[in-house]
Amino acid sequence: MPQHVPSSLRTAPPGARQLPPARPAPPRRITFLAHRDLDNPSAGGSELLVDRLADGLTRLGHQVTLLCGGPAAFRDYRVVSAGGAYGHYLRARSAFARQVGETDLLVEVCNGMPYLAPLWHRGPTLCLVNHVHTDLWRMRFGGALAPAARIGRRLEHWALSGGRRHGLLVAVSPSTAHALRAIGVERDRIRVVHNGVEEPGPRADRSAEPLFVAVGRLVEYKRIDLLLRLWERVRPVTGGRLVIVGDGPERARLERLAGPGVEFAGHVTEAEKHRLLCAAWLLLHPSAVEGWGLVVTEAAARETPAVAFDVPGLRDSVVDGETGILAHGESSFAAAWCTLALSAHRREVMGKAARDRAAGYRWHRTVRQFRAVAAEAARGWAP
Repeated sequence: MPQHVPSSLRTAPPGARQLPPARPAPPRRITFLAHRDLDNPSAGGSELLVDRLADGLTRLGHQVTLLCGGPAAFRDYRVVSAGGAYGHYLRARSAFARQVGETDLLVEVCNGMPYLAPLWHRGPTLCLVNHVHTDLWRMRFGGALAPAARIGRRLEHWALSGGRRHGLLVAVSPSTAHALRAIGVERDRIRVVHNGVEEPGPRADRSAEPLFVAVGRLVEYKRIDLLLRLWERVRPVTGGRLVIVGDGPERARLERLAGPGVEFAGHVTEAEKHRLLCAAWLLLHPSAVEGWGLVVTEAAARETPAVAFDVPGLRDSVVDGETGILAHGESSFAAAWCTLALSAHRREVMGKAARDRAAGYRWHRTVRQFRAVAAEAARGWAP
């Protein structure tokens, strides 16, 4: 249907300069609906992304609220708990009506289990997707729980495609955008906004002895158990230490599997994480899938290359052969690990390339890109 053009704009006086159309104002009040707050003991990259977006938008003058499950910490933006870790999915609608009320844009953070916000919220919504959990459902709920995995997978796919036919979706990487298109989301409804990284402080010293670091929540799909098996093949060649940073439900089992030279650091401060990433010879990332792989960029900013599998997300954050190596199987992962450990020159070259690439990813750019999509989502909504 042709757009209506006001008569005053159909013609212009000779020589008159027509001004470009005004850019739409971003929504003033923005509410994020997410599984966890950053202070939750189970928080990870998704929670860090939401925190950086909420904090950055607040600094730009927006009124931001985070409605989440579990504990709610005090921040410069408002954080409201909707209930327990899983019960809040059922109470999200009533908690939103009772504790938030009016908002100009509701951002639903979809990490597997959806909130189905477009079905109950009468206003603009935007869906933020780290990664589509297609294969992770089966990994998380196997055996007797397989029916739950099938239900969860179907519900997630329907919520991302059929349940929101008109709203925009933000993907954190080209891999996530591709996964969304694979389940039926139209290309023109997807916007890619990459994760950022903090400007690192002064570099700490690189370890004189071989030091390898893995960072992440200790859950099945991170595949730290696979890393421990590969360490038994790598350690006789390289020596040194393997430090696992993070915590989670798999920790006790993983500690039982660990051989000599493995240390479990648990949760660490940002200062200690900075020191470890600076000291490490390599970052190791054996995950089965990621949205982006935020720790890859954090390590890259400190001139530490990564060895990872060629899987969604990590193939976006690691440039194979330049900022790290992407392995296609367990043997090639172990071979890349050994090869880089034995070549200081190659690690140095890759580390500098990684640092240069990471310089293009900063949180202030992420916030402004997201803000532009938020304005587009609010403008395009029709009751």
